[in-house]
Amino acid sequence: MDNRRKTYSVAEAKSGLSGLLDRVEAGEKIMVTRRGRPIVQISPVRAARPGIDFARLRALRASTPKTGESAAKLVRRMRDEKY
Repeated sequence: MDNRRKTYSVAEAKSGLSGLLDRVEAGEKIMVTRRGRPIVQISPVRAARPGIDFARLRALRASTPKTGESAAKLVRRMRDEKY
C-alpha cells in the first residue's frame, strides 16, 4: 500500500488493515470506499478527559483558609481595591 494515500477500497483495507490502523493511531484519517463510493472513515479516537478526582477536590477545599465573608462581598472588596 502507498503510505501517501488516504482512500482505500474495501479489499485494500482488509488486506492492509493493520498498517492502516497504525496510520490512524498516528493521527491520520482513512477513507474506505466500495465501488468508488465512500462508505466509512476511520479516524483516531480523541483521548478521553480524565474524570474529576473528588477526593483531591475535597482536600483542596479543606486546605483553603476560610475568609469569613461571602463570595459577593469578597468580589466587591477586590473590585473596589483595584480602582
